Amino acid sequence: MALRFLVVEGNPVGPRERHQATFGKTYSDSYGSVLQTIDPTSIYDVVFPADEGANLPDSGGLESYDGVFLTGSALNAYHATPDILRQVDLMREVYRSGTPSFGSCWGLQMGAMAAGGDVQMNQKGREVGFARRITRTDEGTRHPMLQGRPMSFDAPAIHLDVVTTLPEHVTVLASNTVTPVQAAEIHHEGGVFWGVQYHPEFSLTELAAILKRYHDTLLAEGMFLSSGDHAAYIDDLLTLESDRKRTDLSWRFGLDEEVLDDFKRLTEIRNFIEHYVKPKKSERGRA
Repeated sequence: MALRFLVVEGNPVGPRERHQATFGKTYSDSYGSVLQTIDPTSIYDVVFPADEGANLPDSGGLESYDGVFLTGSALNAYHATPDILRQVDLMREVYRSGTPSFGSCWGLQMGAMAAGGDVQMNQKGREVGFARRITRTDEGTRHPMLQGRPMSFDAPAIHLDVVTTLPEHVTVLASNTVTPVQAAEIHHEGGVFWGVQYHPEFSLTELAAILKRYHDTLLAEGMFLSSGDHAAYIDDLLTLESDRKRTDLSWRFGLDEEVLDDFKRLTEIRNFIEHYVKPKKSERGRA
């Protein structure tokens, strides 16, 4: 029987439409496409909890899925607006359902907040483009989510907020000098969540589309000195995506196969499916 996934889109309609316009897919459909790259027989549904009046599954409905995936978002969790609180409530239902769950960036933040943690703006500033020297903790060296990753690696990333207060039952699996919680496992109310603050699901093309939309912010924060520098960076990313043998560009960006090899880049998501979703499916009698 094919794996059945639920992808939880973290964005309200405005950011969804902007991503669709600049990249060609919403965050959720892009994530779903990645899941089908990993397991071509899988199917996925999408839910939009940021939308007022959205039809959201309860724990019983969530039990019908083999795995739940939470996307990134342009929102800031600490604003605690209704579109955010609905997502925290949905994540609590995911925990109660016992359905395996995984989140990227905003997804990790929702997983932490739903279990009693907190998220705030990172006082060290934005991590943008790539998270550098993500380093596995002692627990992370033994955890199946990071199996196949070296002790230190880079990954696509763009975020200003971080988990600042840990939930009660959490294991931090990786960190770096900018973000103390880069990867974690959280246990709460009978459910288990795996999450990362970076974006293993992002291709260089998707990352470039996001960075293009962040033009004004990135110039204001001094990430680029001019619009020309910003445009050249994006052009080089797109060139490298189309020609992975451009060693001049991979050297300039400081990237290796952990980002440039799609199989390696998707390590955490693939490990989640292989080491948690599939065994749990069998345990639940759904194989």
